[in-house]
Amino acid sequence: MKRDKKNLSIIDKELLVDGTISSKGTLVIKGTVTGTLVGDTVVIAEEGSLIAQAKVSSITIGGRFEGDVTASNELIILSTGNCSGTVACKDLTVESGGRLNAKVSYVQSGSKLPNKTNTAPFNEASEKWIKP
Repeated sequence: MKRDKKNLSIIDKELLVDGTISSKGTLVIKGTVTGTLVGDTVVIAEEGSLIAQAKVSSITIGGRFEGDVTASNELIILSTGNCSGTVACKDLTVESGGRLNAKVSYVQSGSKLPNKTNTAPFNEASEKWIKP
């Protein structure tokens, strides 16, 4: 993941933000954010929490995410991450130990922040995603 060092914003671990955030560049969340988030690259640190409706280019979850997220590129859940709610993304990575408890939809290539997604069903018997 390429990070734009020119536009780096950090919500530190002692900070609680409730409301609407619009961010360009990389936003690192070490504290707690609730509400609505629109941005480019979002990183939720291990101690961070995002409870929101989010539309982003990419998101890496090392802490806790709860809500609805649309990632036009990638969504990564690290081994320490926990994601619950509704997820729509182009690429999904869940590291061993990471937790995903969400309805997952696929965002087609070339989409910016889509209104339309295709659901990719999961076959529990074979533990594999069925491509749409």
